[in-house]
Parts: sequence; structure tokens; C-alpha cells
Amino acid sequence: QVQLVESGGGSVQVGGSLRLSCVDSGRPFTSYGWFHQAPGKEREFVAVVRWNGDDAVYADSVKGRFTISRDNAKSTMLLQMNSLKPEDTGMYYCAADPAPTRNWKGLEPRYWGQGTQVTVSS
Repeated sequence: QVQLVESGGGSVQVGGSLRLSCVDSGRPFTSYGWFHQAPGKEREFVAVVRWNGDDAVYADSVKGRFTISRDNAKSTMLLQMNSLKPEDTGMYYCAADPAPTRNWKGLEPRYWGQGTQVTVSS
């Protein structure tokens, strides 16, 4: 049974940083990524990385601010979020799918975590 468990969310002021973690179990996938759902909006793609930490792809809105990584030995994916803005507020979901990272924009991944809340206040 596939499980994706996020942690690391919280409250931070504008310009601050947070690091989200996602631990996976059950079976390996080609790619692992993060999605963001702002209050009242649809869930949207943030970033994705290959199982070995390569081939990262980012949404334009987070390029230069967020860094995705994955440690396969620990089955753990990280999202380092810097220079946070109020519009980064919302739920962040970890996801996994057999699709390569280049196909993730517009993809509905097969497996999802329960999400972790991030709140950025001014």
C-alpha cells in the first residue's frame, strides 16, 4: 500500500522560510512532486523531481525561491521554501507518479498525501 506523509508546514512571516518533508512507502515511483492549493482555488503544480533527485521541474511562480530534492535512501522528498509570499499560503500536497518529470505540468498524479498547511502572513 502506497503512503505519502507530509510534514513541516506552519506559520511564517513574509520573506521567511519553511522546509516541507514527504516520506513515501509501499513502492517506488519514477517521480515525486509537490502541489499547492490556495484557499478557494484549485490545486496547482509546484515542483517535481526524479526518484534519484535529478530532473527537477518548477512552476514559474516558485523558480528561484523553492528547491526540491529527494534522498532515495531515506525515501524522503524535501521542499525548501524561501522568500515566502502571502500567495504561497495554502495546503501543500506531496504526490507520486510513474510519469517522468517533464510530463508533470498538467498531470493528475496517481498517489497523494494528506497535505500540510502553510500560512504566510505580513
